[in-house]
Amino acid sequence: MTRRWLYVVCALLSASLFAISVWIGQWWTVGEVAWGPLGTRRCFSGDCRGSGLSWTGGSDLWERSAVATWVAGLVAMVVLMGLAAGVASGRAPKLIARTTLVAIATAIVVAAYFVMAAPAIPGASIGQGVILFAVAVVAGVVPAVRVLRA
Repeated sequence: MTRRWLYVVCALLSASLFAISVWIGQWWTVGEVAWGPLGTRRCFSGDCRGSGLSWTGGSDLWERSAVATWVAGLVAMVVLMGLAAGVASGRAPKLIARTTLVAIATAIVVAAYFVMAAPAIPGASIGQGVILFAVAVVAGVVPAVRVLRA
């Protein structure tokens, strides 16, 4: 019974990390400028403003992949919450577990393109959004695989 709650916590942690990584996670930073799937946040002289990704010089396909990454993260979040609910109720929701794995695989594909096709901006470093996304993937696969093996 204790392991069941561990998998529930793992699924909810993964869902939370997916949400944080795509909603407020900064995937790259340069000085006081940070950007991720939802756009850019620029802070100069204490004045912070949000804007789109067009200034980065990325292609239209790359900008669409940003939206796809955002949506895939949210879909994975919702499905993981369903998986957590199913496991918490004492059942083995195998269909939701399979759906979780598909949602996570889709999120990996679109996020990989978003990261690999990102325009090269001098001085850019990876932010916490990418790291949170990667941890969410690992934490989300664990309870889904456990349910399928049960």
